[in-house]
Amino acid sequence: MMWAGSVLRAALSGAPRGHRAQSALAQLRGILEEELEGIRGAGTWKSERVITSRQGPLIHVDGISGGILNFCANNYLGLSSHPEVIQAGLQALEEFGAGLSSVRFICGTQSIHKDLEAKIARFHQREDAILYPSCFDANAGLFEALLTPEDAVLSDELNHASIIDGIRLCKAHKYRYRHLDMADLEAKLQEAQRHRLRLVATDGAFSMDGDIAPLQEICCLASQYGALVFVDECHATGFLGATGRGTDELLGVMDQVTIINSTLGKALGGASGGYTTGPGSLVSLLRQRARPYLFSNSLPPAVVGCASKALDLLMESNAVIQSMAAKTQRFRSKMEAAGFTISGANHPICPVMLGDARLASCMADDMLKRGIFVIGFSYPVVPKGKARIRVQISAVHSEEDIDRCVEAFVEVGRLHGALP
Repeated sequence: MMWAGSVLRAALSGAPRGHRAQSALAQLRGILEEELEGIRGAGTWKSERVITSRQGPLIHVDGISGGILNFCANNYLGLSSHPEVIQAGLQALEEFGAGLSSVRFICGTQSIHKDLEAKIARFHQREDAILYPSCFDANAGLFEALLTPEDAVLSDELNHASIIDGIRLCKAHKYRYRHLDMADLEAKLQEAQRHRLRLVATDGAFSMDGDIAPLQEICCLASQYGALVFVDECHATGFLGATGRGTDELLGVMDQVTIINSTLGKALGGASGGYTTGPGSLVSLLRQRARPYLFSNSLPPAVVGCASKALDLLMESNAVIQSMAAKTQRFRSKMEAAGFTISGANHPICPVMLGDARLASCMADDMLKRGIFVIGFSYPVVPKGKARIRVQISAVHSEEDIDRCVEAFVEVGRLHGALP
């Protein structure tokens, strides 16, 4: 009887808890649906188009017949589907397996990981390099491991979300300077003089606007005020500068930038992976303290093989870099002549500024109907009132591809009143 009574009491006491749990779930659903409806109502809903082919200048999209010209990939050098890159990935897969089932410091470091890290360091002319699953992880790992409450970090207000999130994780004093505003950076550096270390953090090339950080001025100020310089080169590695080393090479300050973070997931094969390269002692510290490195599985061998081959191809010749620069200029000049406003410097990121989120989304949809794959960007990815369609030029686009894209923009722009 005592056993039966305890069972009954447990059943009765469990009923209200179950009811409360269901009520909490219903409340959550209501909150989420309200939030989602707000996104839809604002015209900022982001749908995912499904690609059914390899990445490249010409792709196939689920539900659409025929080939589609892709003008929104980070495939700057066209290496994502390069036959030698693919073959290198297959060879690494066959020789080293599908994965390590381990983090690096336990049993997840293979010879190809060390070889790629050494190759990255040589490419950037730095002492050492460390691999991460992504550059987002590299940015998440750097600031917390390096900076203490005694230090300060000074960040451009339009830095990538991964830099912003990485800085939030650290305990350093945080200063944010106005975008590309060197007078404001100097004022912040003066204010930060009381701190032990001062680290200026900036994107090399800003992914939403296509503009380039004034690294010569930044490095000059850093030298004047005893600061270090960190640059995220995700949208520069492989194609900016005479040999594709990035914005520090482009602007002649390779010996003045202390730390570089970049990615293997854009120009260098487009698969995945990121890295930090810089002083050997910093890299050694990151191997001991960077949480994304310590608690994430090693990069898969196939990804390492692809990236290594992409670097080999890049270091063999810079012809593809020169080709992309010419194609970028062709697109920008033709679009501006047609009446569009294109943001940024002469970078393959070519933001077509439209302002209105709904307009950007609708124009992108109509571009797809005309065989051009582009995406509208709006808040919260970019500031409110600055919606745009971001076009990205690849070395494997032909001049005919670029002209066809411009013609479609003109047609759709007139249809939606974005052009007279």
